[in-house]
Amino acid sequence: MKTMPSRIIAVRDEGKDRKTITVHNKEIAEKAHPGQFIMVWIPGVDEIPMGISHIGREEISFTVHRVGEATNALYNKRVNEYIGVRGPYGRGFKEVDGNIIVIGGGTGTAPLMPLIRRLCERGGNNVTVINGAKSIDEMVFKGELNELAKLGKIKYIPATEDGSLGYKGLATTLLENLLREGEMPNEIYVCGPEVMIKRVVEIALERGIHVQALVERYMKCAIGICGSCTMDPLGIRVCVEGPVIPIEILAKITELGVYKRDSSGRKIKI
Repeated sequence: MKTMPSRIIAVRDEGKDRKTITVHNKEIAEKAHPGQFIMVWIPGVDEIPMGISHIGREEISFTVHRVGEATNALYNKRVNEYIGVRGPYGRGFKEVDGNIIVIGGGTGTAPLMPLIRRLCERGGNNVTVINGAKSIDEMVFKGELNELAKLGKIKYIPATEDGSLGYKGLATTLLENLLREGEMPNEIYVCGPEVMIKRVVEIALERGIHVQALVERYMKCAIGICGSCTMDPLGIRVCVEGPVIPIEILAKITELGVYKRDSSGRKIKI
């Protein structure tokens, strides 16, 4: 897929060091599914993968957390500036109806938003959303999730490690509490730090609950050639076999939540 110049049509603050950027790109908007990702090229800087946090008729959005040179350059972009975008790539979520728990950690809540909106649109689902963050300042999409809760479309439970909003503690501990109280979902969807995903998988395996996790990894090509996003011991490529990976596969990935890879492919302990 070619890189398409895309005009930034909106920029919204999402919290400390986090912004949601919307670009006009009808071609990608028409093809994208919840859970897929795009490659974003910042001219003169780098190209990086970004999860899609909104899919419109002619526009898409992604949410950036500035942590390095590329994300800082992207964070500082303004309306009417252009960036390069290609995609969408990867496997998205398989949508399941019934009792659903969606759990996001940090900026990982952002690529879960198209799925949450889709589940709400379909109707007839009992959707619980756990939105976890270190503090209220780092929590994304809390406004929209509150609105969906007020409309009765979801049950919304924010969780912060410092107790500045909602449940005080880890999102995974809150998940365990809900399951202990009798909540039995047909499916759990999760995105966030790999350590968090690993814990959700462990909890689900103990109780026989199916999970789909959106895994975020360093990527270069996004089409399965470079191997920079492979995960041991299966050698699956997150850009092709993921980024949404079911629990059957996640349970066999020994490096999940243990190692990640840098730009050279070297393993780094998480």
